[in-house]
Amino acid sequence: MTTKSITLGLALFLGAVRLSLAQETITQQELLRRSQELFDSVVSGNQEPWKKYYADDALFFDEKGRNMDKAALVADIAPLPTGYSGQIKIGKAASRIVGDTAVISYDLDESETIFEQNLSARYHETDTWLRRKGEWQIVAAQAFRYYEDPAIGRADPEKLTDFTGTYELAPGQMRLVTLQNGKLYVERKGKKEELLPETSDLFFRKGVEGRILFRSDEKGRIDALIDRRNNEDVVWRKTK
Repeated sequence: MTTKSITLGLALFLGAVRLSLAQETITQQELLRRSQELFDSVVSGNQEPWKKYYADDALFFDEKGRNMDKAALVADIAPLPTGYSGQIKIGKAASRIVGDTAVISYDLDESETIFEQNLSARYHETDTWLRRKGEWQIVAAQAFRYYEDPAIGRADPEKLTDFTGTYELAPGQMRLVTLQNGKLYVERKGKKEELLPETSDLFFRKGVEGRILFRSDEKGRIDALIDRRNNEDVVWRKTK
């Protein structure tokens, strides 16, 4: 056997080893490349990357609370309607890759234009990839949307005084609503928060999901503060 033959054989062997290792391992960079490919395909409604990168037995839980299998997930990928455009970009990624399992978690920044009106949203997703039969695919994914405060609206200055007073949830459980320099505040156990108006009768607290509204009795007098969360109400009755 000649030196040239040995060298060629060694090169072929090393190439085969590198190919085998590439199939067995995966990097965060490659996972992100595949993930970005998935989200780039959403705008055009291209289902092929979703068919390719999601396992047939995949579990998918989205920010709307939907639990979908692969068939439902793929069917959900459709082109944006006429007048709509947008993009989704990945950022702030972290991963854990051990053997045949890779978990990657990342932020998603979505920008969307609807008939020349610009919108944005932020999401976070965590995907679990498995290597089975030499192929890396997603077997589970879960996404949620970051909470964002609504836009601040205008309050009716003439109504604000009506909202002030003491509200009771149960004996010893009190909330005090006060008006200071034209702004409404709610205080409980020394913690004071501004009530920011969404409309003249609907308020929110910065960084807190849910709404605060005030209920009137049949005579038009404020008789309760409603702490509304996920369309469920906690009622604080006005005592004075």
